[in-house]
Amino acid sequence: MDQDDAAVVAGIGNRLRQLRRNRGQTLTAVAGATGMSLSTLSRLESGQRRATLEMLLPLARTYGVTLDELAGSPQTGDPRVHMRASRHNGATVISLTEKASGIGAFKYILPAPKKPLVPDLKTHDGYEWLYVLSGRLRLLLGSTELILGAGEAAEFETRVPHWMGNGDQHAVEFLALFGPQGEKAHVRARPASPPKRS
Repeated sequence: MDQDDAAVVAGIGNRLRQLRRNRGQTLTAVAGATGMSLSTLSRLESGQRRATLEMLLPLARTYGVTLDELAGSPQTGDPRVHMRASRHNGATVISLTEKASGIGAFKYILPAPKKPLVPDLKTHDGYEWLYVLSGRLRLLLGSTELILGAGEAAEFETRVPHWMGNGDQHAVEFLALFGPQGEKAHVRARPASPPKRS
């Protein structure tokens, strides 16, 4: 194996860790989704075990990425984003960015609930920005409850216990920008008003 190939193999563990953290998943959740043991996943992420194709295929499916992304293959020059959908806690999640690290952009589609939703607040490192495209989004931040409608945005540190779900009995779609290291996305929900002329 030449130096370039060795560097690719050595980087897989870090990319796996970043993908898992970007999606706010635990090793236990990934183990359940892939059928792999916790110790195997931990050793893969730490670089103590070399990944095989049989291990990477279920991980790529779970994270909604290609094998090229897991391996860190160089870009081909094609600027298009090849969106992939995955399922997470009943929601359809579409990754809108190709990078496995840094701020990630995602579109969430929550179907109309068949029964009342029971909030399960979570905490993890990072910073999140949300923008509701359609429907009503229920956002719980600690003891605060908000209902966001289409065109409304919110941002928060994900160390605050939080949960997102349908604000009523209808489907809701929203965009989320998530920075696993607490990076803030500099965005505006609507364009700034032009300065008034005197």
